[in-house]
Amino acid sequence: MKKKSDIRTLLILGAGLACTATGFSETTGGVVQAAAPIDHATGVVARADKEVDVKTQVMVSPLAGRWYPADPSELAQMIARLMPAPRPAPIPGVCAILVPHAGYQYSGKVAARVYASLDATAFDRVVILGPSHSVAMRNAVSIPDATVLETPLGRVNVDTECVAALRASRFVKCVPRAHASEHSDQIQLPLVQTIFGSRIKVVSIVVGQFDPPEARAFADTLRPLLDSRTLVVASSDFTHYGPNYGYVPFVRDVPKQIEALDRMVFSKIVARDAVGFDDVMEQTQDTVCGRYPISILLDLLPDGAKVTEIAYDTSGRIMNDWENSVSYFGAVFSGDWRKGARPAATAETQKPDITPLDEEDQRQLLKLARATVEHAVKFGDPPNISDTGVTIRPGMKQIMGGFVTLNIGRDLRGCIGEIFPRREIWKVVREQAVNAAIHDPRFEPVRPSETSRITIEISALTPPRPVASYKDIVIGKHGMTLTKGDYSAVFLPQVAPEQGWDLPTTLTHLACKAGLPPDAWKTNATFTVFEAQVFHEQP
Repeated sequence: MKKKSDIRTLLILGAGLACTATGFSETTGGVVQAAAPIDHATGVVARADKEVDVKTQVMVSPLAGRWYPADPSELAQMIARLMPAPRPAPIPGVCAILVPHAGYQYSGKVAARVYASLDATAFDRVVILGPSHSVAMRNAVSIPDATVLETPLGRVNVDTECVAALRASRFVKCVPRAHASEHSDQIQLPLVQTIFGSRIKVVSIVVGQFDPPEARAFADTLRPLLDSRTLVVASSDFTHYGPNYGYVPFVRDVPKQIEALDRMVFSKIVARDAVGFDDVMEQTQDTVCGRYPISILLDLLPDGAKVTEIAYDTSGRIMNDWENSVSYFGAVFSGDWRKGARPAATAETQKPDITPLDEEDQRQLLKLARATVEHAVKFGDPPNISDTGVTIRPGMKQIMGGFVTLNIGRDLRGCIGEIFPRREIWKVVREQAVNAAIHDPRFEPVRPSETSRITIEISALTPPRPVASYKDIVIGKHGMTLTKGDYSAVFLPQVAPEQGWDLPTTLTHLACKAGLPPDAWKTNATFTVFEAQVFHEQP
């Protein structure tokens, strides 16, 4: 068994990668006679061309021949067939679009109809937000270190001034592996080239996994760089249904059920409801791969933006095979970036003032956690609320972060939680009780024979807030997160007192838990603090 401090630690690790020229080529002057080979570590072709200006770095998309034809004329003909005929009149005032990113044979018609609805003369710059499918990046995005992007249809220039401004943000990194085979952003490029030609400038961003407050903070970073001639592209497929995707929430009336689920999610986008979108994603566990680009877009949209659906389709319908199906939505957003951000609703702004949970709230939450653990251990999922005998009281509907900790005697058996407030505390307890019992990666799942010996502890958290320095952290009062580069870790408030640690000792252990050197907390680290109301079953 591990000690208490181990299980109360949420550790988020990322690969600390320097931004190198791997996968790209930089010309340093003179004539370059030969093209560089494929970099086998990344799979990205690096090419230096004698016609490229000094210091130009060319990123050649790796999708040609895999996601679409490598032959330029064949690709151009394919896109021409996807475009609606006759072309519709352009929709005025568009500032952003939502488009899918599957292979063109699947989602190409939906995507093409969206691009065909745009005024080709209205934009000078396209900012693409595509999800990362293969590289985990917590509260971060990656932008390739390139000045030119190339597809079989030719080259488009990167808006290097915009990229340089973004690189000053704490969210922006260059992770070559994130671009090595990522299709979500790159598959948009031939469509962008078809509509806008070579004059358009592009900012291609691969988006990692964001906590809701951080998504809004990144949107706040991006917003000042947008103007009336900027088009933002949120790249996302919708529901991935079937055993191939590990998502089978229903087995009857599959086509109707898929569309109903898709439209429930899309309704939150139409309402520009960032909190509602996040809640639906959590409640349904829907497999919308562009969840985080969509969240950022919803936080980014200007005041008064309107949403128009352009097209909807599924691979199930296209292939007449509903065992596995992926859904595709296309939509445009009309608005003016110069009007600034709407007062976006978030869990942070929607939540009521947090009041302490009274004794009956605590008793009901512990009862819920107990029933959930016992059911999850036997069946792998939480029970229906109606089967638990739990009453959901008003205090339990407060939007809070929280952790569920499982102890056997003085040893800890599982602990998982969430720091940022985004849903009602009873929902947090219900889900995290399952996770602590059977999904904590540091432990084997709890066995049925152990449940009678387990004591459950719940920590209900206040929202985290940044502090200027680690010197502002109060041991015994504050839980804390430490972040440095791609590395982060958290301690609950009770960890340090239980271990008898002072502040330097606590921060040393926290740095080590984050995979950093013991003294990494002393320089260039950032901290947030939060408080917790802790209550537990009697052993």
